[in-house]
Amino acid sequence: MRHRQDLIFGRDYERCLKSLDWAIAQLGGSADPEQLAITAELIIQTMSGPWRYFHTSEHIFEVGGSGDAIEILAALFHDLVYVQVDQGVSVNISRRIAPFVKEIDGQLVILSHSQLLPDRIFDMVAQIFGFVLEQTLQPAAGQNEFLSALIGAKCLEHALPMSVIAEVVACIEATIPFRSKSESGHTAGERLCDRLLITNDQFGFNWSKEDLDSIVQRAVRLANRDVENFAYPSSAEFLDNTWNLMPETNHDLISANSYTVSGYRLSLQKMEGFMYFLKPEVVFQRYLNEPDLPTYTTAISRTQKNLEVARLYLGSKLLSIAVIEALSQRLGQDIPLATMMGELPGRGLSTAQLENFLPAVAHPVEPTTPLEQEVLELLEKGRSKSSSYDVKNSPVATYIIKSLGFSESQRLLEYAKEYFKPKLTGKPKTSGLSGEEFLSHCDRTVVNAIVQAVLKVFERRIAAIGNFSASVKI
Repeated sequence: MRHRQDLIFGRDYERCLKSLDWAIAQLGGSADPEQLAITAELIIQTMSGPWRYFHTSEHIFEVGGSGDAIEILAALFHDLVYVQVDQGVSVNISRRIAPFVKEIDGQLVILSHSQLLPDRIFDMVAQIFGFVLEQTLQPAAGQNEFLSALIGAKCLEHALPMSVIAEVVACIEATIPFRSKSESGHTAGERLCDRLLITNDQFGFNWSKEDLDSIVQRAVRLANRDVENFAYPSSAEFLDNTWNLMPETNHDLISANSYTVSGYRLSLQKMEGFMYFLKPEVVFQRYLNEPDLPTYTTAISRTQKNLEVARLYLGSKLLSIAVIEALSQRLGQDIPLATMMGELPGRGLSTAQLENFLPAVAHPVEPTTPLEQEVLELLEKGRSKSSSYDVKNSPVATYIIKSLGFSESQRLLEYAKEYFKPKLTGKPKTSGLSGEEFLSHCDRTVVNAIVQAVLKVFERRIAAIGNFSASVKI
């Protein structure tokens, strides 16, 4: 296993080093080979971190594309800092940002004027982002992108003119996701252009208006590529990416067969909430004619459809996990999901799994819309790929949906969310439903079938232990 990881690291390192060298040469720069090697190692080490499932080395290569040197450089650096995913910053990253920020009460804050050494690269990056001294950085408001851009700019300082580095930084700024129009009606791209205009004057880059528009259009092109999975034609592939994102925000999921029912449920709950919060028009950006209107319209339409599929899909899985969680609390708190449903397949062991003991639904409730039909197929047949912490199909959710239909399941989901409330807030129980109260609202036949399936899993385990003990002579 370790040998394979080393091979992948070596392959990605060589690819990153070649990309850096090629892009800098294309831009007329001259890089020190030793510094370039250190930079490539920093990038791939960071992108290969233990919590990186989606924001990986492969992701930065995909975002960079293959033709534009500035886009390639921006993509290589744009996810270097990801505090929420990496549980902070590594020693290698902290060495790079320590001259510019400090930590106060768990938050990163830009240093004051008296604490900062004069640094034109820092001043330029801060200006492009619109950040000021002593500002408290927010993870959801450009913190990661700002620090990533700052590291990238400092790594490229020896090799490229500042004006070219500024174009790279502008691309990274544009990858701050999901920004609405300002109160004055300006888009993120228009606001970036305004700040670039000030940067141009302040640093004497001599950009024309056409240059500024071209820089922002390139930045929008890169930013849209960063989120292109939202507009995948296949909802199954979109959900695959969603499942890769979940372990980045809930690290317990990485421990397959040991994460708890409530931990898995909380991950689903957060993702469902995010899908309802998100609006298609804030996912993809447009500046002037980048992208052209037909391309932009198609991306928005596909995103809307994928969000609708994801909301119904996640809601259906939330209802099923609510039943499992309520039943698990009869055994105790923080019960592993594998205890209730059996271990994940694929480890060469023959284990009992709950899905094998669920009865067939004699008269399934038929889907009433194309959306319901698609979601039922995703639940029954599965997403495009299995993940290391979950199977791709959803047998319990499929059983519930076939037994009750989507309409009744959506009604029961509201009771499930009342049941979830105390666990989501962490406060003493003052409202909401207990697990038993939630189950009392559910169809008795459906719940009983799931209970019997869980009991079958337990019986197989008891039999396995019994067979072993019977074969041992004392």
